[in-house]
Amino acid sequence: MTNLAKNANLPEGVLFDLDGTLLNTAPDLGAALNNVCALYGKEPVHEDTYTPVASHGSRGLLKLAFSKELETHESELRKAFLDAYSKSIAAKTHVYEGVVPLLNALIQAQIKVAIVTNKPKQLTQELLPSFPEFDVFESVVCGDTLSVSKPDPAPLLLAAEQLGVNPTSCIYVGDAERDIQAGRNAAMTTVLAHYGYISDSDSPADWKADYGISTPLELLNIIGLPQP
Repeated sequence: MTNLAKNANLPEGVLFDLDGTLLNTAPDLGAALNNVCALYGKEPVHEDTYTPVASHGSRGLLKLAFSKELETHESELRKAFLDAYSKSIAAKTHVYEGVVPLLNALIQAQIKVAIVTNKPKQLTQELLPSFPEFDVFESVVCGDTLSVSKPDPAPLLLAAEQLGVNPTSCIYVGDAERDIQAGRNAAMTTVLAHYGYISDSDSPADWKADYGISTPLELLNIIGLPQP
């Protein structure tokens, strides 16, 4: 966190990934996947299998049960998945413990906050109203807001612009390799959320995040704010 520590100031902004960082969306994503499995006569996928890949989008999840079929029927399967997910998008999804007091502490310290997700805009707009505690976010950049998405830095830079803050005085928090890559590419301080969707086959140490946290509130220690 060189840029932040240089003048001992707090960051101007903290940007967050959504799935696996702010919200545990895996239960509803997994339910949508298994809905499609039932539709096509496939065995259901266990939560231990789908949870680590929950932030890999519809294709990553569908690949768990439809690896061969995706080559020829991806559009059809994706539509079935998104239809099922949209119908129960917030049935079991919940905010990770510690996220709300974390956001409160950031706002109290006058640090601006934003969401930068690869989730499509339509789904994001359907999901967020179920979580009024997220009304504090001044910017929400989705996977199709621009023509590029993470790991491209453009969505993060757009969020910083919308917040009116300097990207080099921002922190980006996420649970996937593309999050860390995007943050690094945007010259932001990167924080890996180890509590998110990281599978046994991942090598998070190789992603070279500036920091790692095992709970949301640990971010306050990095920033230099007291935990509530």
